[in-house]
Amino acid sequence: MLGYGALGIIGLLAGLALFSLWGQHRIEREVPPIGQFIDIDGVRLHYIERGRGQPIILLHGASSNLRDFATSIVDALARDYRVLAFDRPGYGYSQRLPGDWADPASVMDLILRASTQLGAEQPIVLGHSWSGALVMAALVEYPDRIRGGVSLAGVAGHWAGSVGWTYDIGKLPVIGPLFAWTMVYPVGRDHIHDAVVGVLAPDPVPPAYVDNIGGRLALRPRSFLYNVEDTTRLNEYMQNLSPRYDEITQPLLIIHGEADTLVPFWNHGRRVLPVVQHAQVVMIPGAGHAPHHAHPGAVTHAIVRSFPPTVESP
Repeated sequence: MLGYGALGIIGLLAGLALFSLWGQHRIEREVPPIGQFIDIDGVRLHYIERGRGQPIILLHGASSNLRDFATSIVDALARDYRVLAFDRPGYGYSQRLPGDWADPASVMDLILRASTQLGAEQPIVLGHSWSGALVMAALVEYPDRIRGGVSLAGVAGHWAGSVGWTYDIGKLPVIGPLFAWTMVYPVGRDHIHDAVVGVLAPDPVPPAYVDNIGGRLALRPRSFLYNVEDTTRLNEYMQNLSPRYDEITQPLLIIHGEADTLVPFWNHGRRVLPVVQHAQVVMIPGAGHAPHHAHPGAVTHAIVRSFPPTVESP
């Protein structure tokens, strides 16, 4: 028979799991979908659309969702482009792709098929942070389906070492899911502001930033586990993709904050330049990892300059 101590631990974990489930429902009630849905081969994607003209797809980074762009550069870009911002599969309100891990090429294929179904062909593809990998995958794998790519503080290389203790725990068998369903919401809701300070540093955190970007959606257990899988498996994928960068012929714009320490330019930008010599680089002085929030004017200006909007016929 189980002792009182074991029963107490089981009861505590069950209580935390119920609290996490309640927290998930509360988050989804307070941070609902803000866009429309499209079904691609049984995968339901959540997206928003603004503007008209040359299509540009915006893809968010790790632990994020399309609100990250909706509250930063969507409206500014919509003056010159037809903007489509998607929740990546498994984030926000987009469904996860079935089966084994969907690598950046598979995710990009799904997004581009959704774009085509919406009548937005040959888009510019912009990816922030983790989604820089989507941009690089599109440039290598699907050059005939895009006009070019914008890597915004984006991942383009691989790295050494851990990306954080929560990822180290989250990727463990049994313990990872247990951690996700018992600790992520109770602890994360009190520390999420501290986490975003590190993302934006040295730039200040804008007022109501966490609420505006729907940051609490990342505290849902499944979203946490998806993010752990995507981040921990990306490293090996990039090791295999980066040797093919010499195949890139489409335009590539790299926008990076000079003070970005999370995805440093030396590893994810400078190393690309000798291979993709036609790439354009815009460095934003003093900017951290979220230049689209801290320096939106500089970001949109760089995009418009590198990809002049097409003029539609009346």
